[in-house]
Amino acid sequence: MRPEIHEYNYDWMMGKTLKAASQVAAGTAKETELTLKYIPSVRGVAESFINAGPTGIQFLALLAAYYENILTARDNGKMIVGTTFCNSPAILHAMDIVPVTFEVLTAVGGLVWKRGMFDYMDYCVEVGMPETSCSSQRGFMGAVLANLTEKLDFVICDTPGVCDTNANAFAFVSSYQDIPYFQLNYPSTLGDDRSQQYHIDDYKEMIRFIETHSGRKLDYNRLKAVLLEVNKQDEITADIEDMLLMKPTPIPPIFNLILYAGRFLFSGHEEYTKLLEVMRASSLQRMKDGTPGVKAGQEKLRVFMAYIDHYTVDMNFYDYFEERGIAHVGSILTRNFRDNNKYVEDMPGSTYGVDTSSPEAMLDSIAQMNGRLPMVRSIRGPYDQPGMWLEESLACAHLYQADCVVYNGTPGCRNTWGMVKPFARDMEKHGFPAHIMYDDAFDDRVESWDATKERLDEFFEVRGLL
Repeated sequence: MRPEIHEYNYDWMMGKTLKAASQVAAGTAKETELTLKYIPSVRGVAESFINAGPTGIQFLALLAAYYENILTARDNGKMIVGTTFCNSPAILHAMDIVPVTFEVLTAVGGLVWKRGMFDYMDYCVEVGMPETSCSSQRGFMGAVLANLTEKLDFVICDTPGVCDTNANAFAFVSSYQDIPYFQLNYPSTLGDDRSQQYHIDDYKEMIRFIETHSGRKLDYNRLKAVLLEVNKQDEITADIEDMLLMKPTPIPPIFNLILYAGRFLFSGHEEYTKLLEVMRASSLQRMKDGTPGVKAGQEKLRVFMAYIDHYTVDMNFYDYFEERGIAHVGSILTRNFRDNNKYVEDMPGSTYGVDTSSPEAMLDSIAQMNGRLPMVRSIRGPYDQPGMWLEESLACAHLYQADCVVYNGTPGCRNTWGMVKPFARDMEKHGFPAHIMYDDAFDDRVESWDATKERLDEFFEVRGLL
C-alpha cells in the first residue's frame, strides 16, 4: 500500500466526505451548483444523488449517519462488529451494537472515490488473501487489515450460499487480527420444518456468541421494536415495488440501489424507515404527475439484473440506464421475500413473516428473515433447483415485465460463474434475451466502464432491444 494511504483513517475520511456531501443540497440551487464546482473528486456521485431528489439526498444522510455511528461507537460505549450484507443488521441494532458491512462500504467507496478502492483491495493480497477472492469484501477489508478503520471487536457472518470467498474473507479478518469469529451456516433448503429449525437453532447460537463477547443480553422488548420497524419497512417496500410493476414505472434506476443498500445497512432501524417514506412519497408524486423514472422522458426498455449492479466510477451505471430510457426493475438484491409479496406466489416456502407474540416467535421470525437474504436464499446450490436462482429470476422477470436479463458480478463469484452460461441459456429459452457482463462490479481495472458500456450498447442493438 502506498505510504500516503496510511496517512488517513478510512472511516474518518469517508464519514466526513459523506457528511459534507449530504449537506451540499441544503442551500439554494445556486449555492449547491457553486459548491459542486469545488468538490470535483466527489462531484459525480454527489450530483447524481442530489439529482435523484429528496430520496437521493436522504440516502446521503443515511450513509453519513452510518459512518457517524461507527466513528462515535467508542465514545458511546458500543462495540463494533464486522459483518456481511447476507447477515441482517437487525439483530445487532436490537442489541445496541454497531455493524460494519464490508460489501456495502466497498461499494460506497468505489462510487465516491474516482481512484476507487484499488489500494485497499491490493493490500489484502499483499498480506495473504488470494487475488481471485471476491472484490466486494477486499475493498473495505483492506482498510481494516491495514488498521485504518475503527477496530472491530468481533466478526459475525452468514455464509451466503456456497460462496467460499465470502466466508473465507471474514475468517481471514478474524485470524489476521485475532478477534472472535462466528459463522452461521446456511439452510440447504427453505420451507421444510427440519431446515427451518436447523437455521433457528444456529441463529440462537449466534445470539449467545454476541451476548458472550459483548456482555449485552438480548432485550426482547427492544427486539420487538426492531421487528415492528422491519414490518413497517416491508409494507413501504411493497408499495414501492407495486409502482415498479407499472409500465412505465415512476421508479428511477438509482432507487433500486438505495432500496437494498439502505436495507443492508439499517434494517429494523428508523433511519431506513425515514428513507423509505421519502422514497415512497417521491415515487407516488412521480406516478401522479405521470413522470417516468428515466431521464429520457420515455421508458424504452425494462431490464432485470439477475445478480448485482455495477458500483465503480461515480453513478455511471445508473445514469447510463436513465439516459437511454432503460427501467431497472430490480435484482437479486432488491427483493426481500416477505410473505405478502406477489413474486413469491409460485415459490412456496421461500418467504418469511414477522410474529412478535412471544420471544420464541420473534427469534423464529428474525432467523427466517435472515435465511431469505440474497445468495443465502438464491445461490445455495444448483441454480435450477426449486426456490433457487433460475426460478426466482424467472418469477421476477415475468412479473416485472422485463424485456431482457443482465448478469453482473465479480471474477470472485465462482459459484455463479460456474453456472451462468446454462442459466443464461435457460433464460433465453423462456423468452428473455440474456447478457453476461465480464467486468468486476467493484473494480474497473478488470474492464473499464467505457468497455462495459460498449458491450451493453452492442447487446441492446444486436438483440433489437433499443
